[in-house]
Amino acid sequence: MTRSPKEEIEALRAEILRHERLYYVDDTPEIPDGEFDALMNRLKALEAAHPEFASGDSPTRRVGGERSNTFAPVPHRVPMLSLDNCYSPEEFLEWHERVKKGLKDEPFEMIVEAKIDGLSCSIEYENGRLVRASTRGDGETGEDVTLNVRTIKSVPLRLDLSRPPAAFEARGEVYMDKKDFEALRDAALNEGKKDVPVNPRNAAAGSLRQKDPAVTAARKLRFIVHSYGYLEGMVEPDSHWEYLNICRGLGYNISTIGNRPCHSAGEVLAAYAEYAEKRFQLPYEIDGLVIKVDSFRQRKLLGFTSKSPRWAIAFKYPAQQATTTLKGVQFSVGRTGAITPVAELEPVKCGGVTISSATLHNFDEVERLGLKIGDRVVIERAGEVIPKVVKVVPGARTGAERDIVPPAACPSCGAEVFRDEEEVAYRCVNPSCPVQFKRALLHFASRDAMNIEGFGVSSVEQLVDKGLVKGFTDIYRLRREDLLGLELFKDKKADNLLAQIRKSKEQPLSRLIYALGIRHIGEKNARTLAQHFRTMDAFMAAGAEELARVSDVGPVIAEAVAEFFKSEATRLMVRDLGALGLRRDEPERAAGGRLEGKSFVFTGELETLTRDEAQAKVRELGGKETSSVSAKTSYVVVGADPGSKFAKAQKLGVQVLTEEEFIKLIS
Repeated sequence: MTRSPKEEIEALRAEILRHERLYYVDDTPEIPDGEFDALMNRLKALEAAHPEFASGDSPTRRVGGERSNTFAPVPHRVPMLSLDNCYSPEEFLEWHERVKKGLKDEPFEMIVEAKIDGLSCSIEYENGRLVRASTRGDGETGEDVTLNVRTIKSVPLRLDLSRPPAAFEARGEVYMDKKDFEALRDAALNEGKKDVPVNPRNAAAGSLRQKDPAVTAARKLRFIVHSYGYLEGMVEPDSHWEYLNICRGLGYNISTIGNRPCHSAGEVLAAYAEYAEKRFQLPYEIDGLVIKVDSFRQRKLLGFTSKSPRWAIAFKYPAQQATTTLKGVQFSVGRTGAITPVAELEPVKCGGVTISSATLHNFDEVERLGLKIGDRVVIERAGEVIPKVVKVVPGARTGAERDIVPPAACPSCGAEVFRDEEEVAYRCVNPSCPVQFKRALLHFASRDAMNIEGFGVSSVEQLVDKGLVKGFTDIYRLRREDLLGLELFKDKKADNLLAQIRKSKEQPLSRLIYALGIRHIGEKNARTLAQHFRTMDAFMAAGAEELARVSDVGPVIAEAVAEFFKSEATRLMVRDLGALGLRRDEPERAAGGRLEGKSFVFTGELETLTRDEAQAKVRELGGKETSSVSAKTSYVVVGADPGSKFAKAQKLGVQVLTEEEFIKLIS
């Protein structure tokens, strides 16, 4: 019997959703990728031919079609609180003792879960269909990321039940597998992007908050359930273990360690010790374990503090260290000519990754550590892609070690190297240095500068080596036939790059100032200068004294800008950019924002949004971000693992905000 289009569409959706679960959740695929693609293509064709049967929970919606220009606020029906942390067996036992006292010595069981390094997310269903997904936000209100979460293939779009509950909320972690993170990072590096993700958590957070769901869909995010939200229309589970098994049956991945609850603190400590090494074999990053009281009745007895549940704690692992040998030092040339020493290490496993190099930052750091080639050194990796050298192993020297000598000549062009007495960096000052020029081009086109997508490492190498780009102005003189003559470019890629170049002409003055690569000028300084001078002509005409009077600029930056524009060739180049159609003014900033007159300093890692996003929100609301704490600072926002700025804020009596408090302030 021939099926109607509606019946075939429904059957295909059910079959595809079943295969997605087998592949992404159960890891037991039944059909090859080609057959799965054929099913998906058939469904796409039928849905295109019969738009009257469109459905929000169709698997074709995972690829991302709609766009979201805002992430609307979503109040959480049940608050999404953060967890307290402990860092040692002793601290865990103290928590365990508090739970015992809170339950008046009533026996209790605990669930041990992997603390996956990702982004907390709430997913809500009505009558079995996914209707809403949101981030944790400040715990009371999150951001709507429904369109993006729909693209995550380990998230069921429908609950696998014949009689689904009227309302259900699953809470868990959006994350990125290590292998998918490495692929994303390598692609970003090859394209010369500035915003290269530093770890899987950072990558997952950025991917989930894309305005274009198609970008999120390409990032291969995953979701794993770890917490209970609410349930209506079904009997509520009595325990977390029961709830997780329900979720497993509905098609979710769950994050438990072990196949049963733990009955004692000793069992938890054994699991913690076991996964101290085993975690490096997991496909995803974890930075600890989460320990939870299993019984929901006992959880109610224990209750909450103002910020976290008393019945759960995050048991974190310390930063990973390893000992190896410093075999040599290579020298890397940056876009301003600064020469950075990079340690060549005897390959060693650290944090589940083989490490063979580490940055040494500058020669003052080499001197501070007392490093010599041949030393046994301790390296540390705590979430960074590139680890750091922490110290020299005392008493391990044999006498064969050699001093690390700064280079006398640039490793790129062979020009003489100079050291500015007021700086720690050695620098190549040859304006024709090829590596400097290529790095300067990559900076000019980077996301936070002119934002020319597709103008990455490979493009720059070919364009410079073929003599097509000898300066910034040449970027805007490129023709389609120029690009098609290069091995890297085909029709579509050439057209896309030219479109991006044209689009970049509309960037405001602040981005152009930053793109020029003037020494000491970061994004913040560029915005300050652009907002003060308003036009490129006024900026170029300002002398060092006038520049130094600008708030937050100072004499070092003022001298650097004045020195940059001393060159008539530089001034001509900037005028040529204007003649080629680049914008040369800064739009007026809207006055009267809620944060007008307030200054913010950020320290530590934020979970809900990136540092750049937080700073952009401050600027949008009329405030400003600064890099150092002073008595004039309005707020210091403290994330995970804060630095010395936190201590300085406490010493000066500056108001400190947690991430949750900051989110409430800007919401």
